Amino acid sequence: MVRRNLFLISSSKVHGYEYLQHTRDALTDFLKKNNVSKILFVPFALFNHDNYTKKVADAITTWGFEVEGIHKHENPVEAVRKAEAIYVGGGNTFMLLKTLYEKELVEAIRERVFSGGAVYVGSSAGTNVATINIKTTNDMPIIYPPTFDALRLVPFNINPHYLDPIPGNTHHGETRQQRIEEFHQLNNTPVVGLREGTALLVEDDRITLVGDFNARLFYKSKAPKEMPPNSDLSFLLKE
Repeated sequence: MVRRNLFLISSSKVHGYEYLQHTRDALTDFLKKNNVSKILFVPFALFNHDNYTKKVADAITTWGFEVEGIHKHENPVEAVRKAEAIYVGGGNTFMLLKTLYEKELVEAIRERVFSGGAVYVGSSAGTNVATINIKTTNDMPIIYPPTFDALRLVPFNINPHYLDPIPGNTHHGETRQQRIEEFHQLNNTPVVGLREGTALLVEDDRITLVGDFNARLFYKSKAPKEMPPNSDLSFLLKE
């Protein structure tokens, strides 16, 4: 059995809530269950690392956890090797993945998580990079990572911020479902459409959908399937 404890959030901002507050209870329970007191935050998906880290810290420290930015460490690989929890924030997925490779953090994070030494928290782009590759991100490719291959902490892909078509909307561009179907023209990897306000809780060989909304599960050449809150998605780890 592979060891891994992950909390993969669709988005840090949800309508009607302050920053990260929609996931406060579930994320706090996850961190406390894993005896986390200090979080190593990875702000590389945005340009201003200090401001981003402060924004996250302002929210999470009120819950009783300490937050430090990995960018403050001279040796970020060593910081990962000592971390209790690694939280990779959202922003631009392409820039995030490029920076993770440049700083030699991809394998370092994999090793730390799979050894059971640290838990992993991702939101938006941070959730994208936890998967097989970043081919199902919504972001613009503003910079070139050396590869689209990501952390591979789970053997499937995720589309964070998954959106349903809005009835009566006059927009005629591709829907999110059509984009994922385009991905499946060339790829066999299952994709979880993770709506805002939801997250995936991964505990070793078990996955549970957390939140108040359905997720949408996509397979190549099959009709998408709606998965209600608290669904057991553990089968995705075996396919």
